[in-house]
Amino acid sequence: MNDVIKNPWGELRRLTAARIALGRVGTSLPTAAHLDFQYDHARARDAVHRPLDAEAVAAGLRAQNLDVLRVHSAAPDRATYLQRPDLGRRLDDASRVLLHPQPCDLAFVVADGLSSFAIENHAAPFLATLLPMLKGFALGPVALALQGRVALGDEIGALLQAKIVVVLIGERPGLSSPDSMGLYLTWAPEKGRTDADRNCISNIRPEGLAYEAAARKTLYLLGEARRLSYSGVRLKDETDANGLTLARENRPELSGA
Repeated sequence: MNDVIKNPWGELRRLTAARIALGRVGTSLPTAAHLDFQYDHARARDAVHRPLDAEAVAAGLRAQNLDVLRVHSAAPDRATYLQRPDLGRRLDDASRVLLHPQPCDLAFVVADGLSSFAIENHAAPFLATLLPMLKGFALGPVALALQGRVALGDEIGALLQAKIVVVLIGERPGLSSPDSMGLYLTWAPEKGRTDADRNCISNIRPEGLAYEAAARKTLYLLGEARRLSYSGVRLKDETDANGLTLARENRPELSGA
């Protein structure tokens, strides 16, 4: 029986969850590494296909005194959602009727996206971190959306008459991150907005961008979007990895660099 030949980069595995320095047995992967790959692949598939536990997510949001509205995209089921991204970007007729104008500074949309695990694990804890920071923002109801894509937030925000919409959504899972949550912020949401009109904060989870840092980045972008009356490519994230605003000398447009 062949022994496992260790990879000389093995020490680097302490620093990353990436699949590196796995070693080998002959010309093949060690059995443990092969089984780990199969397990992680199964978790990634489950994240995409497993239905969101909407009741549990809604309970977690209501526990923070948030008004929750349950809505659905025009994609009637998961198979259609995966095959027809366009349907995930617009509401079904029944949901459109539910969303009456409720003018507000900020509305949140929580959507399953491509990872139910991400929303179940991180949406409520992240909002519990962010909400106490939101001084001076009038909040609208939270739309909990099933079979939703990012652009669904534009229609929801427009119907609610929100100045800013923030979409929390499950990101496409990776083999080391089946529960990564993304955040998309749009000023003056309306149907037809593009990705150039949004700001994105990615990989929100304890093993990625921690809740506190993500909340500070979100607060910065919200404040700047309201001050400047725009979001997207023109609105730059002037915070560091911890969500703290960069010093003037580290901001080229202010330092003259």
